[in-house]
Amino acid sequence: MPRFDSSNADVSVYTYKEGLLSAVAHDLKLRVTRFTVDIEGDSVRAELAADSLRVLHAIRDGRDDPAALSLADRQKIESNIVEEVLSARRFPQIRFVGRSVKPATSGLRIEGELSLHGKSRTLSLRVDTSGERWTTEVVLSQPDYGIKPYSAMLGTLRIRPDVRVVVSLPALPA
Repeated sequence: MPRFDSSNADVSVYTYKEGLLSAVAHDLKLRVTRFTVDIEGDSVRAELAADSLRVLHAIRDGRDDPAALSLADRQKIESNIVEEVLSARRFPQIRFVGRSVKPATSGLRIEGELSLHGKSRTLSLRVDTSGERWTTEVVLSQPDYGIKPYSAMLGTLRIRPDVRVVVSLPALPA
């Protein structure tokens, strides 16, 4: 059974700002640093530690901007994500169980269930298997999982409800 983790795979989360004061905020690229993905037959199981999201960098005008945030800024953002947004002490694990893996155009279609923040929802993923890495991208709506998107300054600065998650694994042999 192939097992992937942060040593050979990548789970990135992208958040986007909005609101009256969004010009003073940053779009962000986060990385999940503790996770496993197991593939066995036609099933997939992923477990991610909710307290392991780390800020890689800000994104400005669609480009990575590693100098935009200080270490203290990144640590404060990470703390807000873990404590206020994901409530990681109460909901320490994020799980995806894919029960159906079927061929699709240029890849695979995985049907399963995502459990996040105490809520479970059906999720359909399209996996691109055309290169040396298998990738999937999904947009999740935080309110669908009972998560209130982060806001500050009386709501004039907030994170959009939708976040983008990108998972990349080494390609498996055919």
